Amino acid sequence: MDLLPIFLNIKKQKCVVVGGGEVAFRKASLLLRAGANLTIITVSVEEQLRQLCSQHDATVIEKAFEKSDLEGSTLVVAATDDTQVNERVSVAATSLSIPVNVVDQPHLCSFIMPSIVDRSPIVIAISSGGSSPVLTRKLKELNETMIPGRIDKLAELLGSYRGRVKAGIEDFSGRLRFWESVLDSEIPELVYSGQDDKAREALDARLAEPICERVTGEVYLVGAGPGDPDLLTLRALRLMHKADVVLYDRLVSPEILLKLRPDAEKIYVGKQSANHAVPQETINQMLVRLAGEGNRVLRLKGGDPFIFGRGGEELESLAEAGIPFQIVPGITAASGCASYAGIPLTHRDYSQSVRFLTGHTKDGRVPLEWDILAREQQTLVFYMGLAGLPVICEQLVAHGMPSNTAVAVVQQGTTPNQKVLLGKLETIAELVVEHEIQAPTIIIVGEVVNLHKSLSWFNGN
Repeated sequence: MDLLPIFLNIKKQKCVVVGGGEVAFRKASLLLRAGANLTIITVSVEEQLRQLCSQHDATVIEKAFEKSDLEGSTLVVAATDDTQVNERVSVAATSLSIPVNVVDQPHLCSFIMPSIVDRSPIVIAISSGGSSPVLTRKLKELNETMIPGRIDKLAELLGSYRGRVKAGIEDFSGRLRFWESVLDSEIPELVYSGQDDKAREALDARLAEPICERVTGEVYLVGAGPGDPDLLTLRALRLMHKADVVLYDRLVSPEILLKLRPDAEKIYVGKQSANHAVPQETINQMLVRLAGEGNRVLRLKGGDPFIFGRGGEELESLAEAGIPFQIVPGITAASGCASYAGIPLTHRDYSQSVRFLTGHTKDGRVPLEWDILAREQQTLVFYMGLAGLPVICEQLVAHGMPSNTAVAVVQQGTTPNQKVLLGKLETIAELVVEHEIQAPTIIIVGEVVNLHKSLSWFNGN
């Protein structure tokens, strides 16, 4: 380890920034956020830095730097564009045993300013020792996206209970086990989802019970999106890494399954036309049983669980059994597949509304309100409609939609195996047979389909 990572309390402490430009402004902003009593030493100061100092009662001294300017300082930052001045600042600070940072000159620094992820009181500092600032910035971006937005609220909640936990659990190892059990429980997710009162109730209950008596399960109903793992939400990824048991559907892609916790138990409960591997009632019962045994259960569904995903039915069973749950929406297949096919679902010139419909056949029929669906200036998106496509086309034409209306059938949309087949109401059913299109598919009907030719951007294999 080349440098010692350390967090320094500079509240109300004198800190000096030498320089008056944009870089000095950035460093001054950071020091002021940490509560420093800031002094700026510079021959000339830019207006944004002057305004910043005025807003925070910081001192600006417009003069050439002298060693005496550093007396009583806790730390110093040199941020001028004059290398000789920067070197003089470094030498002076070192002689006074004051920590010094010289921007973009690591050899003159006694400490490095890291990239910071600020979720105060949670603060993450990232440094490459000055060797690659761009790399540290990229690592910062990664942390920014992966860390829950309300982790500060979780830290504040846990901090408010430290005294009670210390008084109630005298043994240090016992307190350690307690806090580990809290962080492995449903409590963090309650905070992340904005349910602070329930989180406090759960924390109170845990503090009142012996650890060995607690068995708490939870179900995460998560939309996995249409197939591309890059379309998973950040919350979905976090819960996928937490789950003990995963019940997943046929439409969840292998690439998404690779994102699961490696040691999680994985149970396939997929359905396809005329072949339900596990009946819906059994899935409902499995969710209740597994969560009741204390497991964190992930119900992973393709697309969005509340759009033709029967997620509501599963949650009704959980609610009746008193099992806690949370819902993470996913990008529904209509939106994802249309976007990857370059087909806007609405457009000012062609479509002012969009309808999501199920194309399931029942006794050779697709029971829908065809006279409403055949109207102009709207887009129709049919889920699970491949088998019923001839009936869909026939009924739309019979109820007044022009037979030359554009249709797109998107197979395995958003994945490397995506295929987009274009046709008209009068031809698409035959083209599907000719090109051997297979489920899963999304069928898009409307004039917006014609935009595919100019807006297509995604190519599969």
